[in-house]
Amino acid sequence: MVGAVPKLRAGIRADRTKASGARGRALRIVLTSALVPMSLTLVQCGQAPNPGALAANSQANVQVVNQTVAKTNPQVSNQQVASGDTFEDRFPAPQFRERFPSASESFLQRQMSDFSPKRAVQQQSPEQAPYKVASLAPQVPYQRPPREDLTTLVSMKSSAFPYFGNNPASDAPFLNISKGDRRGHRSYSGRVFWQDETYNDSRVLVHVPEHFDVRKPGVIVVFFHGNGATLERDVRDRQLVPQQITDSGANAVLLAPQMAVDAADSSAGKFWQPGGLKRFMEESASHLASLTGDPNSARAFANMPIVIVGYSGGFLPTAWSLEVGGISDRVRGVVLLDAVYGEMDKFASWIESHRSGFFVSSYTNYTARRDRDLMSMLRQKGIDVSEDMDGPLRPGSVVFVETGDGITHRDYVNRAWTQYPLKDVLVKMSATPALALTRVAATSPSAPSR
Repeated sequence: MVGAVPKLRAGIRADRTKASGARGRALRIVLTSALVPMSLTLVQCGQAPNPGALAANSQANVQVVNQTVAKTNPQVSNQQVASGDTFEDRFPAPQFRERFPSASESFLQRQMSDFSPKRAVQQQSPEQAPYKVASLAPQVPYQRPPREDLTTLVSMKSSAFPYFGNNPASDAPFLNISKGDRRGHRSYSGRVFWQDETYNDSRVLVHVPEHFDVRKPGVIVVFFHGNGATLERDVRDRQLVPQQITDSGANAVLLAPQMAVDAADSSAGKFWQPGGLKRFMEESASHLASLTGDPNSARAFANMPIVIVGYSGGFLPTAWSLEVGGISDRVRGVVLLDAVYGEMDKFASWIESHRSGFFVSSYTNYTARRDRDLMSMLRQKGIDVSEDMDGPLRPGSVVFVETGDGITHRDYVNRAWTQYPLKDVLVKMSATPALALTRVAATSPSAPSR
C-alpha cells in the first residue's frame, strides 16, 4: 500500500501534463487565427475600401444569413431571404432631389456682404460723423447738422414769480391780502389778484433761432411783456416776438419771463430784488447751453451782452432791473415800446452812466407826456436826443420816436414806427460792430406770418 501511492501520484501528474499541453496548443491556435486577420486589417488602414471586396463580403453575409435561417427555421429553408445590406443600399447614388430644393422649399439667400468681416462700428459719412476718418485723400470739413428754431418754455427759480417778498414802493408785503388759505395782492386799482392764479407761473419762453451760433458775437434779448398777457397766446403767437428775432438774422436768443398771468398788473416780482436780473441771467445760461446741445457754452451765455425790451406794463421790471439788477454793465441796449408810465429817474440814470449802450423809446399819445418829460431830463444832462429811427444805432444813441394815428397800443409790438419794430432794432444793432452783435442770416424778404 505504501509503495503504490507514489505510482498513483506520478500518473496523475502525467495526465495533468498532457491536458495542460493540449490546452496550450488550442490557445495558440485561437490567438493565431485572431491575430492574422487583425494584422491584415492594420495593413489596409488609411486606404479607401475596395468596392469588390465590400460586395463579396456582402454576398457572403447573405449566404451566412440564409444558412443560419435555414438551420433555425427549416420551413423557410427553400425561400429566398431578401437582402437589405447590399453595396447600393449602403452607398446609394445621389438623387436630384437631394441636391436641389423641391417646389415647396427654398435656399437661404445670402449676399456677398454676409461673408465679409464684420466691423464693430459702422463708419458714417463725413457730413454725419462726429469725428474725422484717417485718409490720404482730402476730407470734407465737418458740417454741423441742420436744426430748426427752438421755442420752448422752461421753469426757472429766478423768474419773476412766485414772489413772497415786499413791494419796494410801499415796503409792505407784496401778498397783502388773504382769504382762508389763499393769499393775494391788492393792486393800485383795488382789484385783488390771487397768488395761486396770477403769481405762480415760473416759466420762461426761450427761443433759439436755427442760425444762432454761440461761437460768434451775439446778444440775449430779455422781453418783459405788458399787462393781460400770457407767453404762448400773446408773446409767441400774437406779438410774434420769437419770429421777429429769427427774421432779423441777428445772432440773438430770447428770454421772456412770465409776469402777472393775464392780469392788469405790472408787478416786477423777483426783479424788484437787488441782484434779481443777475440771478436770472446766471440760471438761464445753463438752460441755454443745455438747449443748444453744448453744455460747455454756458460760460459764453453767462457773459453775452443783453438787450432789454419792455412793452407797456413791462416798464416796471425793466426799470428795476437797470437800477438794482446787478449786471447793468452787460446791458447794451434798452427798448421801450409805449412803456414810459413811470420810473423816469431810473431810465435817465442808466442812460447817463452807460454811454456805451443805446436807448430807444417809441410812444403813442398814451405815454407822450412822460416821454417828453424824459427827453427834457436828458437834455438838461447834456445828452443828445434824436427823434427818428432812420439812422443806425450806435453806442450812446438815444432815440425817441412818436407814432401817429392808426397805431394802436395793443398791436404796438407788431407795428410801431415800422412793422415789426423789434426786428428793426436788431437789424440796426447788427450793422454796428461796436455793439458786438453779428448778423449771421439774411433778413427774410417776406413779412412774418402765422
